[in-house]
Amino acid sequence: MSTTPTLNGQVIGQAHLATRALLGPVLDRTGTTFDQSVVLNALSGGDDDRAQLVARLAGNLKTTDAAVADVVAGLAAAGLLEPAPGDGSRLRLTDAGLTRNQEIRTAIDALTRRLYGDIPAEDLATAGRVLALVTARANAELAALR
Repeated sequence: MSTTPTLNGQVIGQAHLATRALLGPVLDRTGTTFDQSVVLNALSGGDDDRAQLVARLAGNLKTTDAAVADVVAGLAAAGLLEPAPGDGSRLRLTDAGLTRNQEIRTAIDALTRRLYGDIPAEDLATAGRVLALVTARANAELAALR
């Protein structure tokens, strides 16, 4: 009999909590909350429309637009993001925000290599497809509840 568990919510949750616990010291060292790190990462590729960013991240984080808007406001007050040139509807990271995000990304990239590095690419692709499907189904269930 195999000791490998079948994929289910408990297994997914345990993996999430274990990896999130490893992220904690990285965020603590940089003085960044998890939600702040999500916003910084989302803006690391360039500027984004504020309203679309807030709505997308609220959906991803399973929170409210107001909660994400508060995180965005806090990051702006800390000098980590600013309005992009133009009409003010777009946001971008400041140099300090880029530096903070890079510090976090460097630590996460090293952690990712340690956790996933020796797992065959085919297994990672299969797990990714299954988890994406589970996420889509759960999001559909959540939408139906609303």
